[in-house]
Amino acid sequence: MNITLRVDATPSASALLLRPWGDGDIEPLVEAFRDPALRRGASGPLETPEDVRGWLEVQRCGWVTGERLGFAVREERPGPGEGRLVGSVVIKGAGSGRESAEVGYWTVAHARGRGVAPRALEALTGWAFQAFAAEGLESLNLLHQVDNPASCRVAEKARYGFRRVLPAWPPSFPRGGHLHVRQAGGPA
Repeated sequence: MNITLRVDATPSASALLLRPWGDGDIEPLVEAFRDPALRRGASGPLETPEDVRGWLEVQRCGWVTGERLGFAVREERPGPGEGRLVGSVVIKGAGSGRESAEVGYWTVAHARGRGVAPRALEALTGWAFQAFAAEGLESLNLLHQVDNPASCRVAEKARYGFRRVLPAWPPSFPRGGHLHVRQAGGPA
């Protein structure tokens, strides 16, 4: 599946291009994961091109099975080529008659605070509800660590309503968290 999503520019932010991860993302991913804040939330180290190649294979398999549809988020620029990597968005577990799925995201250090995550998440959300409507997708869940107030702000800006505090679930969720939900056809 070769899906490309575009997010229009705003007066203060460039347009975004969302597309499946590829081999051209190896060096930008190695660079992005030098950021300690990004590494804290990662499921594994992405320190070398070999680490990233393994991660990219997981992304490719996710598209084949439909279980994990991950998108590189890049600034769009006029002319040939792509702009800089600014983040990632993903939908997990959509399709096959499932009523809900999970979304996730991250942004690279140089792009934080510029509205990248909520704009990319909004594009992914709209696409997911349209693409999986016939399969019964009714809601998207967004989970984040309780000590990550920036993720709460992203969820709110992307119209994911706060539902409840979640207990810790080590190792993948070592601290308590928040569950935010967005319903198909409604803001939250």
